[in-house]
Amino acid sequence: MPGDYTRCPFSYGMFIGTASVVTLLKRRQKELAQQPSLPSLPICEVVFVLGGPGAGKGTQCQLLEERLTGWVHLSAGDLLRAERKAGGELGDLINAKIAAGELVPSSITVKCLERGMIAAFEKDKTTKFLIDGFPRSHENMQAWDDAMNDHTIKFVLDFECPEEVLVGRLLERGKDSGRSDDNIEVIRKRFKTHQESCIPIIQYFKDQGTAVHKIDSAKGVEQVYASVVTLFQ
Repeated sequence: MPGDYTRCPFSYGMFIGTASVVTLLKRRQKELAQQPSLPSLPICEVVFVLGGPGAGKGTQCQLLEERLTGWVHLSAGDLLRAERKAGGELGDLINAKIAAGELVPSSITVKCLERGMIAAFEKDKTTKFLIDGFPRSHENMQAWDDAMNDHTIKFVLDFECPEEVLVGRLLERGKDSGRSDDNIEVIRKRFKTHQESCIPIIQYFKDQGTAVHKIDSAKGVEQVYASVVTLFQ
């Protein structure tokens, strides 16, 4: 869809197409303009962690956070799910997008990440972040550059795993997770979204000269960790 959707702090990237959403966006724009600005962050070091659903991004980020000093894991998906649980019309819209396996508005995701980084810095003076599941598109990256361009991207981790292995992992997770997006229909949509939007962003980073490290995540958890942790040493 033509046009720049990153200028409005709550632009929706993908067309939703109802009058009620337009009204909501205008109201949220007004509310955002009246809110005080967030506290400033020092220059932070960021590692973007990418890969298809079920590739083990969250598992590896948790291990890195536990075993390495100074690194904090921020999951874009978890932050968005927390926002939707807060309730309200915006939360309901985010919930609907996640449940459908679609991407949520980039500026909302970036704002959630910024708040997470600020909270970690205020708590422990953390300035090193593992950002899991972001960016997933050029629009995501543009929204990041618009708001967070001062921070340093150390490198990108790209977790690769055969699709059928990932489907099996997600279906197994869905038995206990309670997540509405852990079902076969939505999983297939999420794979399609990943193929169409996420893979090109890897090429973008390469073109920008940012190091991209491909990780074979079909192996066991500790084997994968061993191949990842060396990149931080």
